[in-house]
Amino acid sequence: MLVVPHSQNYLTSQMPKNNDERAEKLKEAEHLRRIPLTSREVSDVIMIGIGAFTPLTGFMGKEDWKSSCTSLWNATHECLWPIPITLSISKNLASSIIKNEKVALFDVENKLILGTMIIRESYEYDKEFECNRVFKTVDLTHPGVAKVMAQEPINVAGEVELLSEGHYPSAFPGVYQTPEQARESFEIRKWSTVAALQLRNPMHNSHLYLAWIAMEICDGVYVHQLLGNLKDDDIPANIRTSAVDAVVKRYLNQDHVTIGGFPLEMRYAGPREALLHAIIRQNYGCSHIIIGRDHAGVGKYYGPFDAQNIFRQVPTDALQIKALPLDWTFYCYKCQAMASMKTCPHEEPAQINDEGVYCGGARLLLSGTLLRKLLFENKGVPAEFSKPEAIEILRNYYATKKKA
Repeated sequence: MLVVPHSQNYLTSQMPKNNDERAEKLKEAEHLRRIPLTSREVSDVIMIGIGAFTPLTGFMGKEDWKSSCTSLWNATHECLWPIPITLSISKNLASSIIKNEKVALFDVENKLILGTMIIRESYEYDKEFECNRVFKTVDLTHPGVAKVMAQEPINVAGEVELLSEGHYPSAFPGVYQTPEQARESFEIRKWSTVAALQLRNPMHNSHLYLAWIAMEICDGVYVHQLLGNLKDDDIPANIRTSAVDAVVKRYLNQDHVTIGGFPLEMRYAGPREALLHAIIRQNYGCSHIIIGRDHAGVGKYYGPFDAQNIFRQVPTDALQIKALPLDWTFYCYKCQAMASMKTCPHEEPAQINDEGVYCGGARLLLSGTLLRKLLFENKGVPAEFSKPEAIEILRNYYATKKKA
């Protein structure tokens, strides 16, 4: 039996029952006042609507926003929620909206009505307070901070109804899934314990090693990829998913692995985002989530294992899903195998030349950042770093990018 959704026994999907009802509500929404959405808000609307943010049914009011920032919990302290989920609008727009007005949520970039919302509350909020609490910094070079500081000054709260999942179902067929679809696939496979492997980068050998470890512990591994927007220097989702698919199909036992994707946009909030990722994966039916080095981190804002430590700081009954805290993994040329800081006694770093050839030392530390750097600079990638099928896809992407 799979774990129940976060904080309750059912998913809070906010969608019409059938296509006819959806079409009728979309027609009605055409005549409503439109609320413009940023790309992150687009992702959040879909996450709310498909039940991935269960138990949330809409954007947070002021008390929940403040409590989430200060305590990791909602205002009643009944539900762990480490990052506020909010929708911001301009002062002029806020002043024209009537309380309990129904509005259309409009994806500006794609010129698409995503859903509707009933405005129950509007409030001013302190952006620096939110950034200091959630990101532990107000440094604008932090991509999450930059997004919050660029938001409009008024938050609006209220329940959401999702009328479109945007481009995700058509752009990522066989990858994009709702929590209900993922749970159904696990039940068909008769899995009761499922480990989520969070991916925002193409799969390299450290990811593969973590998946192998999780397979020994759980019935199956859910390779769960973020499909929402990332930083400008990150690899686009369509390239990432192709590279991941090539590795998973060839190097993992298909009886114990499945692939999925979800429309979240990264916030790079380190430990707090690790908790949010766990909540989402519990909603998707996962019993465990792999938390490795610097999960959801960026730059030097968080310690390498802060994301693991935060799970020890919340009550054991706050989540049903459990963290699988795994150490920094790498390839060791002296062990001649993948290893971790816990298992390998050889501390000297490996020496690799520009052609990707091993020149001495031991530990080849693997990371998505380093892989992107090597590929962008057209340097050699050691065979021990990643599988050739993934490297070929990524090299073709960078070659095309440089020509553009």
